[in-house]
Amino acid sequence: MTGRGTQEHPHGADRLCEAGDRVYSRAVRRGRVPRRDAEPVPCLLELALLHPDPDDMDFLVPTAPQEVMTRLLRSMYDEVSQSHRRVGSAVAAFERYAGLGRQLRRSPAAGEGTAIRVLDGLSRIQAAMDEATQECRTEVLTVQPGGIRREHELSEGLHRALALRGRGVRMRDLYTHVARHGQGLLNYLELMGDAVEARTLDEVIDRLILFDRTVAFIPANADRTMALELRHPALVEYLVTVFERLWRLAIPLTAPLPDTGIEGISHREQSIAALLAEGHQDAVIAERLGISVRTCRAHIARLSETLGAASRTQLGVRIAQAGLDQPRQGPAVKAPLSVPGAPESRIAR
Repeated sequence: MTGRGTQEHPHGADRLCEAGDRVYSRAVRRGRVPRRDAEPVPCLLELALLHPDPDDMDFLVPTAPQEVMTRLLRSMYDEVSQSHRRVGSAVAAFERYAGLGRQLRRSPAAGEGTAIRVLDGLSRIQAAMDEATQECRTEVLTVQPGGIRREHELSEGLHRALALRGRGVRMRDLYTHVARHGQGLLNYLELMGDAVEARTLDEVIDRLILFDRTVAFIPANADRTMALELRHPALVEYLVTVFERLWRLAIPLTAPLPDTGIEGISHREQSIAALLAEGHQDAVIAERLGISVRTCRAHIARLSETLGAASRTQLGVRIAQAGLDQPRQGPAVKAPLSVPGAPESRIAR
């Protein structure tokens, strides 16, 4: 049954087939379903969404949607370093299972607000961000992917940052290493003073903004004209955990990047070498490190020259020989430095 089910239903719990979704939804509503109802959809048993009723083996009972959500989040956590884009698909699946969970059991707090809200358009995103800023009282955590921050980009979120600082809110921001080279960011951080700590990594996940560990904003499409406002405690807690793990790996903005230990090879070139060893194309490497494709190719050319490689194939061999085929892990920082910084508090950019 496992082989046949896998062949006919090649999916996971985050995207059920139509037939499987109908049977699982019916099981959640009724508490159980006859075993014969699940025969056309063996995927439900293989994914442990249904299991035998210990009181009557002719029936199957559903795994609680809340437990399914926990599995999805745990799986996402394991893969976050490989593919941050999985966060978006987890949100979609989470919304589906959360709806089924409300059918199964409604808590007293179920009507206190929308756990996941889609914000369509820049004006709605800005309004929601302004509202969250006004409600925030203690902490803001942000992840800002991409490269050098431009002056006009940073200034658009200045009113929020100043309002937060005025109320004594503490802010922590994660950027890519490339952002260190932008004077606009340095000016912004100086203006904000000690209200913010900033750190950098070779690469970060997609844009994320968390207010008071109770509400989060993430992009909902590629051009960031749509966003998701998340207020479900379990999902927000998961995103906070992701942020904290990245924060411990990051390097304070005022601290120098670690030396590679290989003469003639910079920290960025070592990061590029690791991604080349994974088989990524130039455009993908550039996007992940927040640099242009042209800059990326210039670094690859210098890397080839330094390692004495005459071709891409030979470069791959030289990278392995030099021990550059492993991605760098930033050191855990025990005592955070008080570094001025400011969040780019606009998700749609």
